[in-house]
Amino acid sequence: MALITKKIKGTEDVLPSQSYRWQFIENIMREESAAYGFREIRTPVFEHTELFARGVGQTTDVVQKEMYTFDTKGGESVTLRPEGTAGAARAVIEHALENEGLPIKASYFVSCYRYEKPQAGRLREFHQFGVEEYGTQSAVADAEIICLAQSIIKRLGIDGVRLELNSIGCPECRAKYNQALCEYYTQYKDRLCGTCLSRLEKNPMRLLDCKSPQDRELVENAPKITDYLCEECETHFKEVQSYLDCAGVDYIINPYIVRGLDYYTKTVFEFVTDCIGAQGTVCAGGRYDGLIEELGGKHLPSLGFAMGLERTLMVMDAQDIGIPKPMPCALYIATMGDAAKKKAFSVLREVREFGLTAETDVVGRGLRAQMKYADKIGAKFSMVLGDNEIAENRAKVKNMESGKQTVLALDETFAGEFSDLFLVSNEAFGDIKDFAAQFSGFFDTLSE
Repeated sequence: MALITKKIKGTEDVLPSQSYRWQFIENIMREESAAYGFREIRTPVFEHTELFARGVGQTTDVVQKEMYTFDTKGGESVTLRPEGTAGAARAVIEHALENEGLPIKASYFVSCYRYEKPQAGRLREFHQFGVEEYGTQSAVADAEIICLAQSIIKRLGIDGVRLELNSIGCPECRAKYNQALCEYYTQYKDRLCGTCLSRLEKNPMRLLDCKSPQDRELVENAPKITDYLCEECETHFKEVQSYLDCAGVDYIINPYIVRGLDYYTKTVFEFVTDCIGAQGTVCAGGRYDGLIEELGGKHLPSLGFAMGLERTLMVMDAQDIGIPKPMPCALYIATMGDAAKKKAFSVLREVREFGLTAETDVVGRGLRAQMKYADKIGAKFSMVLGDNEIAENRAKVKNMESGKQTVLALDETFAGEFSDLFLVSNEAFGDIKDFAAQFSGFFDTLSE
């Protein structure tokens, strides 16, 4: 029978043989964001369409061209989230999270949906890690989330990433800058692509983000936003730089970073690499002080960033960064007969309670096939259980790599003794376990 359907264009499956790669980077992102005080928030995958129209911006490509929008049976217009910030902001307002104290620090892993041409690192369904911070206008917060992003990138082992920094000002100083952009680009209207002609009237700053080669040439001589910042925005931008200098963070001022979403104000930044071609932005974010008010909430200056998980994995692959594979099966028990199957079932449960992976046959293989399977899955140790082993209440545990065999009693001591045997044979894993135990003890001491 033929497969009735295949995955939809622009989506990908993450198979069991690959999911550990995602888990590895997700765990680092969770650990680093927790160290900075961020706690996870989870929001719905779809929202009312007006949330994104108001939050992301009517003039953006995301709202105009890329959103997956549909009407429900009840006649409501809903949209699959194209990004994570608007949904998190809606949740902050709806649940009045400011009453829990400021700043509010939230992190998330989300799947996002945009209808655009699928390409390397950019799918129609893609995944992001993001952080959001609400209730602070301090430049310290800007520098802090940039440091968080850099910490994640460093822990992932990614090299050759440059931090590009800019300020796009507040609505007041940006209005003067938009006027200057209009005057500059109007003299080149005959050279602009159709999209940029539309942007010239509605959102001139988006002209700086055009990917058309002929329009990119014009950007080089375009006015710079940094020449139009008001005193407050200029002071804030200098403070952000001073804190980054204190932290030893290198950066490049790029006055043409504008970001693709309308809610940004003041600080914007990108971590960029050249190792995967044009789609080299690993992480991007900035400040959006007016977003909460735009969505109907109180004034809560806000900021954050997002990292694409697919893009991050692409960069790591391009730089040949090895991702540790998960701990393999510690023990495979091959069985002969019903009594052995029941005994194995009991023994495996006890071994697993020690935090080790343990398996046995569940498809009815013969003994030879069971051992081949144990070898195929990379089991570190194997054990054969039959009537003789059960009668003697002990069995030989075999190291699959060295061939060395150890006899262990099949009683309540088995799981503990096997765990010790396994740790001795896997020194690196044992070191990790020892460190975890020592750290746990240290933490308990602090808590007393």
